[in-house]
Order: sequence, then structure tokens, then C-alpha cells
Amino acid sequence: MDTLLKKVELPNGETMGYRYKQGGEKTLLLVHGNMTSSKHWDVFMEAFDLDYTIYAPDLRGFGISTYNTPIDSLDDFMEDLKLFVDELGLSKFDLMGWSTGGGVCMIFAANYPRYVDKLILLESVGTRGYPILKKDEKGKPIKDEFLKTKEEIAQDPVQVVPILNAYNNKDKDFLKVVWESTIYTHNKPEPQKYEEYLDDMLTQRNLVDVDYALATFNISEDYNGIKQGDGRAKNIKCPTLILWGENDLVVPEKMALDILNDIGEKAKLVYLKNCGHSPIIDDLDQLIKVIKNFLIV
Repeated sequence: MDTLLKKVELPNGETMGYRYKQGGEKTLLLVHGNMTSSKHWDVFMEAFDLDYTIYAPDLRGFGISTYNTPIDSLDDFMEDLKLFVDELGLSKFDLMGWSTGGGVCMIFAANYPRYVDKLILLESVGTRGYPILKKDEKGKPIKDEFLKTKEEIAQDPVQVVPILNAYNNKDKDFLKVVWESTIYTHNKPEPQKYEEYLDDMLTQRNLVDVDYALATFNISEDYNGIKQGDGRAKNIKCPTLILWGENDLVVPEKMALDILNDIGEKAKLVYLKNCGHSPIIDDLDQLIKVIKNFLIV
């Protein structure tokens, strides 16, 4: 079956692009991470079980989706997702989020539990968010000193400004260096796909807003150095699979363990062998096998 790229108008004035693959009666919804879009799910969608009809939206400000109103939190993405599934008439599905998308999926499952059958979190941001530390004059992170405003984050000289400059200059070579040092650390996409992914990264219009949303995300019951958690992780009642590549350089293992602890007995953690932050590229066969085993049970 071919994967189609479509659009839907949301009641909040945004237009959401999405990839769609017709399959069987089961439904799987995929939510991408930062610096990507639904495009980065393409090889997964092509390879996954034909028993599933798959939807992969572009979050607001990514891919072909609009960015009419800036986001301030992952809840904004989550509410877009709710409008999206309602517009398409989806009422019961398995939900999978990669990286930042994992945070969006966690709060969707917490806020709208009757929609989600099973939850899969792939290299997900933790329940206590993804803080950005202040840097010293040599560019080294300063322990326990967090950037707390969009203005501060927009000026971060290491994690933010270089990416913004690469976007503005359409500098795909720089983005390639970043991805190969942090994400494509085991395998790389085949050359044509890689070019398409790099082109897709340049569609992002909300980097600072997303980094701020990640820094201020906290659904644990603890203080994360920036804000007190709201405890919503405990509201996730569906079976949850946490997948963490044993060599992930972006999301530390502690974040996976925090999710496991904060969601509780409904969650289980599986380590993906010889994988970094993108198991989709590192070992697609292993990833699909683990996911199928979880969904079928």
C-alpha cells in the first residue's frame, strides 16, 4: 500500500498535514519529534504490518502543517492531536510517539484515556521534561542552572543558535554533522532518503518554542528545576511500552527510567540493542518485532 500525504483543517484555524497508509481495521497513530515531521516515519510505515491503518500527523509548525498560532507547551500539540483525531473520526487507536512526540502522546493518553488502547514511547522525552542548561564562557553546561524563558533559550549558543542559523541558511551540511554526531550514530538513511530528511528538517518554524515547551514539561510529581510537576503521568492507565536505545546520545537512560517510575505498573521498559536515538534507521527489523509483540498480546 502507498503512503499518502494529506491535509485536514482543524477548528482552531490550523491546517494539519499527515501521512496515511490504508491497512486493516486496527489503527496506529504516530507522532514525530523535534527537528522532524511525519516524513521521518516513512520507512516504518512502509514496513509495518498491513493489519494496521496508520496515521502520522505533522505537528503544528513542522512539515506541511501551518503555524498560525505559536505554541507554548506540549499541551498545545496535544490539543491539536485531539482535534485531528476527532476531525478524522478516530476514537480508539494505538498511539506511538518518538522523542518530543513521546511527551505529546503521554499527555494525550493521560487527558483522553478512552481514545488510547496501547501507548508506545520511542526514545521519549522524560516525564520531567528536557531542560537546557546555562553555558559557561567555554560553552560547557553549568550544573543545575536552567534556562527558563523563551528569550534565554533563543540565545543558547550551543544547542539552539547553531540550529536556528542552519535553518535560516538552509545549511544541510551542518545539520548532517549534528545528526551524525548525535542521532545517526549507528546507521544512516540511504542517500536519497537522507536528502529528503534534511530538506524536511528545514520546514521547522518553531524550534525555540518547542525547546521551551520541552524545558517546561513536567508531568511527574516532582520539581524539575524549572517547575513543579502536575502529576499527570499517574493518569496514564493504558499498557505502555517504553523503548530506549542502549546507545541513545540525545535522551539519557534516566528519562526512560523516570517514565517507568512515574507511570507505574502499566509501563514496561525494553532496551533496544545497538540502537541510538533513531531505531527506525538503526535497526528497523528489531523495532518492528518488539512493537508487534507488544501490540499483539
